[in-house]
Amino acid sequence: MQHPVIIIGAGPIGLAAAANAAERGMDFVVLEAGPDAGSTVGEWAHVRLFSSWFELIDPAARRLLEAAGTWPAPESDAYPTGREWRTAYLQPLADLLHATAGGSVRYDSRVVGVGRAGRDLMVDSGRENDPFAVHVEGPQGRERLLGSAVVDASGTWTRPNPLGADGYPALGETENAARITYGIPDFRDPVVAARYAGKHVAVAGKGASAQGVLVGLARLAREDAATRVSWLLRRPSVGDAFGGGDNDQLEQRGKLGQDARAAATSGLVTNVTQFRTQSVTAQDDGRLSITSGTGQQISDVDEVIVVTGFRPDFGFLSEVRLDLDPALGATRVLADQIHPDHHSCGDVAPHGYRELAQPEQGLYLVGMKSYGRAPSFLAMTGYEQVRSVMAALDGDLEAAGRVELVLPETGVCNGAGAFDEADAAALSSAGGGCCGPAAAEPQLITLGRVSE
Repeated sequence: MQHPVIIIGAGPIGLAAAANAAERGMDFVVLEAGPDAGSTVGEWAHVRLFSSWFELIDPAARRLLEAAGTWPAPESDAYPTGREWRTAYLQPLADLLHATAGGSVRYDSRVVGVGRAGRDLMVDSGRENDPFAVHVEGPQGRERLLGSAVVDASGTWTRPNPLGADGYPALGETENAARITYGIPDFRDPVVAARYAGKHVAVAGKGASAQGVLVGLARLAREDAATRVSWLLRRPSVGDAFGGGDNDQLEQRGKLGQDARAAATSGLVTNVTQFRTQSVTAQDDGRLSITSGTGQQISDVDEVIVVTGFRPDFGFLSEVRLDLDPALGATRVLADQIHPDHHSCGDVAPHGYRELAQPEQGLYLVGMKSYGRAPSFLAMTGYEQVRSVMAALDGDLEAAGRVELVLPETGVCNGAGAFDEADAAALSSAGGGCCGPAAAEPQLITLGRVSE
């Protein structure tokens, strides 16, 4: 009996993998640790995505949903929030896939181990002929599932990078966790806003998420003049932290950078450069003092927001054979293309099953996990990844090796970016903003076969 393909994660890429499997008539099981589809997306539900609906819906998933006849397709040129992405697309897709013959989407099912049935990591003989044994903790306790292949789309969201500059939590970071938030708070939630308004908030990180946090805090500071923001940067100067602005090849990245620049130069934010956090200590009044490795200190901090990126979890893959880049923790073949010092999401070549395959035959890392710690991942890239992978698992190597990707004519990151249009408009009037909307008509880009 042929075992199903086991897909780890019911996020956008995991569900896209299942949609491609369903379209090919392949048996599959999706295992999701959370209580519903896109549960990690729900943790940043208030954030508006950079990409439009056109770029956020997997082609195979769209065909399945439209064929069902009950799905109201969103407007292609609109930019959804995470909440809208979940409710209008991810959950309906998961429900449809669960009802598909040979398909199953299981929630509250955390994968805790992946190996070969009856063989540990050291055994070579006959390894590729045995099914995968996937160990799962779920509502009924621990169970063991057998799979013909494993597609790991578990992402990186559950493992945020720490505040500490060593790659580990700073001294005192864990002990003072009640005042530290990892990710982008919903500043429009009155309870959340009350936590930060009128306080001294330290923000650590320089990427798009950190810039979004600055935009939100600047709005709070305009409403409550007592709000203070210290922006902690490891780099020696603010410099190019905001991206290329008007010249940025990715329009929304430039626009978000301009909005964040407006916030950072508005007098509402204090920029603290060359700050590599070593310790976090509680003061006598309960506030925090953050100290760098050079002894620089930021005192009287009420709240800390850490947006320093994410890293993948390989703990449950300890009994399978992996080939990863030693710096990024990414699939090794991709590392040179995706290193954040050299590339952005718009200039990574489309890639498929050859690049994503691991030494453990039948195991593929896809989605954000395939990028390791590199941040510039696009949903469209992930959709192309799983289209190729599922074709290869189905034995259709011609389709698996053919890479076709639809991109907007002027770029692939051109969405709203800020928490909402009001935020963007307010900052634009203060000097932020840079770019108009992308061209309405997409351009089909055929890139040929995936390189060996």
